[in-house]
Amino acid sequence: MRFVLVFVFCSLFLAACSDKSEERCAFVPETSSKKINLKFESLEDSLPAITSKSALVHFFGQHPLIRDQFFYRQNYPSDSAFINGLYARFSSLHLDTLLMETHRVFDNGAELKEEFAKAFSNLVYYYPQFHPPKIQTVITGLESDLLATDSLVVVGLDYFLGKGAKYRPNNLYQYMLRRYDKSFIVPSVMLLTGIDSRFNKIDLNDRTVLADMIAYGKAYYFTKQMLPCTPDSVLIGYTKKEMEGSREFENLIWSRLVEDQVLYATSHLVKQRYIGERPKTTEVGEQCPGRIGMWVGWQIVKKYMETHPNVKLQQLMNMQNAGQLFKDSGYKPQVVRVPGRGKV
Repeated sequence: MRFVLVFVFCSLFLAACSDKSEERCAFVPETSSKKINLKFESLEDSLPAITSKSALVHFFGQHPLIRDQFFYRQNYPSDSAFINGLYARFSSLHLDTLLMETHRVFDNGAELKEEFAKAFSNLVYYYPQFHPPKIQTVITGLESDLLATDSLVVVGLDYFLGKGAKYRPNNLYQYMLRRYDKSFIVPSVMLLTGIDSRFNKIDLNDRTVLADMIAYGKAYYFTKQMLPCTPDSVLIGYTKKEMEGSREFENLIWSRLVEDQVLYATSHLVKQRYIGERPKTTEVGEQCPGRIGMWVGWQIVKKYMETHPNVKLQQLMNMQNAGQLFKDSGYKPQVVRVPGRGKV
């Protein structure tokens, strides 16, 4: 019976083409009067231009966070092993190719800087006391992608060269690689910001799947407010077909979560199935995208904000009681009889 269910759901998901209203921008804040001082430093030319080990030591002395958290100094047995290994990498001709492709895709970085400026201007609109972190762009020889702290964001541009690049990260599955495109950089940083405890308050004693779903749902909702016209598919990293299928068969997805008693489970295995990084959530259907629990959490938060129009973003992000938020949201898709199974 399970095979019948998966086969039928797979067919439905493939055939899905959402007729729901076309996706619209979220509220676009008026930020013309909110000037921010965004510090943006392009370092991608710096490392390939280094011609001595002493110059490399000097560079890392000036950028200790890049050294320690982006190039993982702690993974090397000694300073000399670290410098020798990195110097060999940045002396390689392959890095020249990466640098050329980086300039081809990102030019002088002006477009990326503007995207960050808009996102952080929106963040200041909602959080007037927020001070944007400094942005630094580098190439790493495909070592690291992103580092985000409250004071510094580092972007490994060569990770985000996109489809068609000569060199791409070789330790990622194809479904993950599609998110390593330049259009995902700012959304990824905003999502990391939205899940950070500085903004997203959670009850650490609540270890249920629902609590995780709501935490991620708040982070995605937060990100959408910072990037109001960025498609949801880009924010969550789904293909257009996966996004349409999720919307079209929301009732079936919800029915599976209810039937399998997912919401209040605390098992790490259950969390991995419905929230963890996977190409598909096969427990729902062979074409159901991975991390579907995050997507459902996002829908719950959206529903809550739709039914509570007087709640501000900061108030939402400060809500720690996931169960109460879920209850108050009124989110309740129809529980349907899933093909090939008994009554749900």
